[in-house]
Amino acid sequence: MPTLTLYTRRGCALCEEFLAELAPWGAERNLPVEVRDVDDDETTRRRYGLKVPVLEFDGLAVCYGRLDLEELERLMRPRASSR
Repeated sequence: MPTLTLYTRRGCALCEEFLAELAPWGAERNLPVEVRDVDDDETTRRRYGLKVPVLEFDGLAVCYGRLDLEELERLMRPRASSR
């Protein structure tokens, strides 16, 4: 089961919009979204700084600022096995 982690910042209107768009998509796929404040951890604050909101999919940053549902759908597709 993939994990979705959304890094936000208190008072960030863009972060709130991002989550409002992401939450229904995740709910339809039974994928909970873990929301973390980027300022709660020095490492993530250094990594993402002013780039919030940032969405990680299984630990990989896939969206900055605006939600890219096409990219999330692509990542959700099962990978074809190479033979």
